[in-house]
Amino acid sequence: MGTHYNGTTKEKLALDSYIKLNRATNSVNRRHLQVTRQYGLTPSQFAVMEALLHLGPLCQRTISEKVLLSTGNLTTVIDNLEHHDWVTRTREKADRRMVMIALTDKGHALIEPAFQLNLKLILEEFAVLSEVEQAELSRLCKKLGTQVQIPSESLITPSPESE
Repeated sequence: MGTHYNGTTKEKLALDSYIKLNRATNSVNRRHLQVTRQYGLTPSQFAVMEALLHLGPLCQRTISEKVLLSTGNLTTVIDNLEHHDWVTRTREKADRRMVMIALTDKGHALIEPAFQLNLKLILEEFAVLSEVEQAELSRLCKKLGTQVQIPSESLITPSPESE
């Protein structure tokens, strides 16, 4: 096992799984970060542009849900994308409160090759797993991601040093 913690078998197994999941995620993310940097994007900018590439124009709330960014953080990301002329904001005529975000031609020309390179690297990394293993990994990650909830404030107790 990857942990030297001297707890119960259940604790050590959970901790070992957590460590390995984090190491695998960090490994994959390092290569993704190389792609985003190569194209002059942050990971958040890449995520927003990729969502727009595949789903078309979206409102900010939908983008926020798709890429797991707060709407406040997303506003800054979209401001920066708009500054580079990679996206546009268009207010809906039917509901003026709704602002749609869309890729510009310049943005599409940037994200398409960036996405293709990222996909190539993902395929290379995941080639160590069979299709059956990839499907199982996907299922397990979904199960873990949908079951894990952020702890309520009542479960988080301050450390003695912070009091």
